[in-house]
Amino acid sequence: MAVAALLLATVAPAAVSQDYFPVGYRYLSSIVIAGFCSLLEYLLSAASSATAIPSLDKVGFLKLQNGSDIRGVAVSGVEGEPVSLTEPVTEAIAAAFAAWLLDKKKVDASRKLRVSIGHDSRISAQQLQDAVSRGIASAGLEVVQYGLASTPAMFNSTLTEDEAFLCPTDGAIMITGSLWLYASLWIADSILEHVKASHLPYNRNGFKFFTNAGGLGKSDIKDILERAANIYSGFIAKGYSVKNASESVKKVDYMTVYTSDLVKAVRKAAGNIAKPHVFLWCLSSLVLPTIREAAGGIPHYCRCRKWRRRFFAAKVLEPLGAITSGSQFLEPDGMFPNHIPNPEDKAAMKAITEAVLSKKADLGIIFDTDVDRSAAVDSTGRELNRNRLIALMSAIVLNEHPGTTIVTDSVTSDGLTSFIERKLGGKHHRFKRGYKNVIDEAIRLNSVGEESHLAMETSGHGALKENHWLDDGAYLMVKLLNKLASAKASGRGDGSKVLTDLVEGLEEPAIAVELRLKISQSHPDLKGRSFREYGEAVLQHLGNSIALSPKLQKAPVNYEGVRVSGFGGWFLLRLSLHDPVLPLNIEAPSHEDAVKLGLEVASAVKEFQALDTSALDKFVQPR
Repeated sequence: MAVAALLLATVAPAAVSQDYFPVGYRYLSSIVIAGFCSLLEYLLSAASSATAIPSLDKVGFLKLQNGSDIRGVAVSGVEGEPVSLTEPVTEAIAAAFAAWLLDKKKVDASRKLRVSIGHDSRISAQQLQDAVSRGIASAGLEVVQYGLASTPAMFNSTLTEDEAFLCPTDGAIMITGSLWLYASLWIADSILEHVKASHLPYNRNGFKFFTNAGGLGKSDIKDILERAANIYSGFIAKGYSVKNASESVKKVDYMTVYTSDLVKAVRKAAGNIAKPHVFLWCLSSLVLPTIREAAGGIPHYCRCRKWRRRFFAAKVLEPLGAITSGSQFLEPDGMFPNHIPNPEDKAAMKAITEAVLSKKADLGIIFDTDVDRSAAVDSTGRELNRNRLIALMSAIVLNEHPGTTIVTDSVTSDGLTSFIERKLGGKHHRFKRGYKNVIDEAIRLNSVGEESHLAMETSGHGALKENHWLDDGAYLMVKLLNKLASAKASGRGDGSKVLTDLVEGLEEPAIAVELRLKISQSHPDLKGRSFREYGEAVLQHLGNSIALSPKLQKAPVNYEGVRVSGFGGWFLLRLSLHDPVLPLNIEAPSHEDAVKLGLEVASAVKEFQALDTSALDKFVQPR
């Protein structure tokens, strides 16, 4: 307890000494205490030269796979969630990636391969970065640490050719749980930027992997985890000890390179003006209010360099003429005391919309802090996310590449299809859920001769062919800023109306809901089947039932689940990519029509007793 008291006292205000520790302690939330205890555990374990580690087989490693990413629990303190991304496990995964990379690159012994490592602001980031660095170095590869970085920047580091920044790297690893950040831009005074929450709890973290060919696929991740299991078994057999990798580690400020490319793109759109007047007009000042601390004003121990936290503000907006004095809400908080600022989250979008309206902003922008998702809000408070953002980006891209194919995920609306094909003259290719699925499909279409320049998910993930199919939320927003800059340069003075005008004519439903039907994996109705097999049986039965209904029509082309039109709207029931859940999306011109669609689904799946339809049952109940 004395050691814990000392650690806590070092991060409390100066007036709080060890003598006053009980008072300071009372102000700390239990979640912060858990974080400090985790740090203490790490410091104590790191001090040991050799450590006995628990057994973990190949099945255990494969459970860490989350599609084309790896995710797990990195911090103790949450009941029922033991740490799975331990230092030895992380080191084994990194060493496995190094071995995989050596096999793929097949370079001769005269050249050392180079791997860049970046992370977001989670409290486990530094610990995991150290373990990843050791794993990479143990395979004889050179390690380049970027510190706090964005996911798009990590991929970009494999493409940049600049030896001064040790680029290009042969591979890249982003340590991320995909935090969220949002900003609002306005004419008269300022830009407001907040850092809040995460779509994964504070104790989770994960890894994304890249080469110059893009993000690794599911089969690559499976391969790496299988290799990691073998490496880990060697740790158990020979004994695991923490080794110093500092000789193989170099540190680089790569975010300077990445953001300078974004600045160049906007300047080009404004006629190569160094500080376009458009930005003094629409981005005249930046205010970033500080996050209120989670525990009575006592700051958390996890802090990162200020200028890195504001990469989009300080490294993109300020060079373009934005004034950023009075900055607040700058500090990322790895304990996530606030709501989730997710472009699909209603509370997050309400918060940024209110900020735009209260400050009379021209435009609001929302990112996650690994910056692979984004959305916007116009000056009237209209949200530009989900189908609207895809429609907006489609309008921009189809103006540049007439007739091109726009690839989206499966839950996009019928109105979006009509907008892309009838108004814009493009082709809408609705594919599967999952940003990697959407991007890979766009790449495949190009390979077989069908031109595609944009791949987007309703989640806010988006990639363009011109940007190496990089899943980059910042680049999407730069495309919007380019439109504002070019409009101002041509004499327009109506702010974000130039963007709003681009989505005019997009048909939008009166009702749009997503209901989640969970599969109970312990229910006897599964009869030994996996949740995936059970879910597929539900979908097969639903498809057969719909075929018998004269009021409904199955989508003639569909790549995921069962998509059906009827009663002026549509529904899609599909199996979640990773969880024992069947998400049901319904869009309709009225609540009554949406209920009719819901009743059709409820009637078809009622015999599947392991399926929890309570959310659907509640939705279809008379008001």
